Amino acid sequence: MPLIVLSKPITLHFLTQLRSKNTDQITFRKTLVRLGRIIGYELLNMLDYNIVEVETPLGVKAKGVYIYDLENIVIINILRAATPLVEGLLKALPTARLGVIAASRREKQVDSGFPREMEVEIFYKKIPEITKKDNVIIADPMIATASTMLKALDMIKDKEPKRIFIVSIIISEYGVKRILEEFPDVNIVTISIDPELDNRGYIIPGLGDAGDRAFG
Repeated sequence: MPLIVLSKPITLHFLTQLRSKNTDQITFRKTLVRLGRIIGYELLNMLDYNIVEVETPLGVKAKGVYIYDLENIVIINILRAATPLVEGLLKALPTARLGVIAASRREKQVDSGFPREMEVEIFYKKIPEITKKDNVIIADPMIATASTMLKALDMIKDKEPKRIFIVSIIISEYGVKRILEEFPDVNIVTISIDPELDNRGYIIPGLGDAGDRAFG
């Protein structure tokens, strides 16, 4: 940490499906759910736990693990694209409290290079109470310039949660740099770091607009 790339064969298999222009809407959405579930189980390995002792049906004592941080999770869904991803996260983290941030970015096209920042409008937010015991997970499948993510982080930084995880499928190199320069203690969990942004701020090679491809 703070940057974790889950480049395993199973995650790359699903990522390849998402990248393909031939993947239909239903398959795209279901694949986002599957990846959310996989990422959720990976996050479980990063939470705090206690060693406990239980008694088996045979009357024998056995040591085990209790992940008590499962009770201290807040997931924030960046609408609308993150909805299938959050559905998968909740399958692995069913006790999480759920918040939403509805955001839209104003498209910007530059003559050369890529736009360094996008104008982002937050037109709705509903976030549960966050305490210093909580692990906050902010989910957004595509992080390009990171303009939306930085606004989301600004909303929760003063709550001082125990940990903040950013969960994405693809993040640009520029997006990683912007986030960690401003929030060096944040943990980024992703499947791929893509190298470029085009002159409209889209990730290259990317997978297109995740929200449009998931919801039509």
